[in-house]
Amino acid sequence: MKVSEIKDLSVEELQTKTQEMQQELFNLKFQLHTGHLENTSRVPQVRKDVARMKTILSDKLNA
Repeated sequence: MKVSEIKDLSVEELQTKTQEMQQELFNLKFQLHTGHLENTSRVPQVRKDVARMKTILSDKLNA
């Protein structure tokens, strides 16, 4: 996701989306370690998206 898309989300939507992305990251890591992951470039992409969401969420909560 792009930063502009993430900034448009509300706090509740950000929390929900962050949890969904963390679950996806867990599943991707599990597939990676079991040898079933075909697109290995998705793991760092999801990690960065989660970090972006957490950063923006903390900014919104502290503002």
